[in-house]
Amino acid sequence: MTTKILALTDGLGNLVEFCLMPGQAHDLRETDTLIRDLTAGHLLADRAFDADWLRNDLLARDITPVIPPKSNRRFPADFDKETCKWRHLIENYFGKLNENRWIAMRSCKTDHSFTACISIAATILHIR
Repeated sequence: MTTKILALTDGLGNLVEFCLMPGQAHDLRETDTLIRDLTAGHLLADRAFDADWLRNDLLARDITPVIPPKSNRRFPADFDKETCKWRHLIENYFGKLNENRWIAMRSCKTDHSFTACISIAATILHIR
C-alpha cells in the first residue's frame, strides 16, 4: 500500500492545497477536485496531467495550461517551454517535504494522521 500526494503550489512554490490518493491511482483522478476553485494565469503540470478534458476545462476558465504532451499523443498540444521550466518549484517543494523522515517513510497508519503530518511539515516550511 502506497500513497500519492497530489499538491497545488503557488508561483513561489508554497503549498496551497493537497490531497492524498492511493499509490496505484492515476494522478488525474483527484485533479478535478483539487483545481475546482482555482483562479490563476497558468497551471504548470507534468506529462501525467496531459488530458484533453483538463486542457479544455482550464482554457474555459481562462487559465493557460503549461503541460508537456505525452509521447504517444497523435497530435501533441503546444505548450510554453520557457514557462514550463518553472515547474521545478513543485519538485523542490516535494524535496523539502521529504526531508522529514516521517513523511518520506509514511510512518503514520491512517490517512487522517498522515494529512496532519503533511500540514505540520508545510507549516514549518512556510515559517522558514
